Amino acid sequence: MEEIEDLEQFDKLKTKVLKYVLYKKRSEAEIRQKYSQDEGKMLDEVIEFLRENNYINDDEYIQKAVNEFQKLKNLSIKEIEYKLLSKGIEKDKIEDYIYNNREELIEYELNSAKNIFAKKQVSMKKEEIMLYLRKKGYTSEIIKLIEENES
Repeated sequence: MEEIEDLEQFDKLKTKVLKYVLYKKRSEAEIRQKYSQDEGKMLDEVIEFLRENNYINDDEYIQKAVNEFQKLKNLSIKEIEYKLLSKGIEKDKIEDYIYNNREELIEYELNSAKNIFAKKQVSMKKEEIMLYLRKKGYTSEIIKLIEENES
């Protein structure tokens, strides 16, 4: 009888977590944080089930999140890294992704810096914009390229 209750409880938790994951792609850490009040061992089993059936995959999550950032925002590589860390993605996985996609990310970072410069040019001095970019985590090489192009 207890086995049936456990199975029902597992199924109920699995359904709840699955709805959460299907609504929007989530990292494993986000799931653990949201459902931390649920039984630990049962949550581990649900997460393992989701991982085995490819509902959660942190590597795919990184790829989708970065693609979304690139479409919607002007971010530095450092800002992308911080956003992914805040979602509970392991630092090693993020660093591997950045290393493997370095050229594409540098091109994106340069375009983001150009967009920011163009928008801020109306209301800020050039030096203020460069300082702003530096504070946002843009590399000195990118900032130098922007300065040279805008001189």
